[in-house]
Amino acid sequence: MLFWTLDKFLNPEHAAKIFAHFYFFPNVKQSVLTIIGGLQMLIILAFLFGFFKKYSYAFILVIHTISTFSSYKQYLDPWSHLLFFAAWPMLAGCVMLFLFHEEDTLFTLKNKFN
Repeated sequence: MLFWTLDKFLNPEHAAKIFAHFYFFPNVKQSVLTIIGGLQMLIILAFLFGFFKKYSYAFILVIHTISTFSSYKQYLDPWSHLLFFAAWPMLAGCVMLFLFHEEDTLFTLKNKFN
């Protein structure tokens, strides 16, 4: 997810094509991509450091679920789009992290926001 977020900052033309092709939002402006990327970056950092786990993990799960299912056409031609299948185990991991967010403490910073 980090690289898709960075894509919005470093290569906004590519990010706009992704929005048009997979999410059916044509003509997304660079300023909108920057705002979306900024919000995504904040939530990814919250997820990474374990802040607001219930909400940051839920956001990651929802975004990855949308991303996985919006790529349904790629699953119909698996030999041309084999890499897209890596999304499924990642989705399973996101589900498990969300369901067990209270038990996920190994590398979490202890704070009052959890």
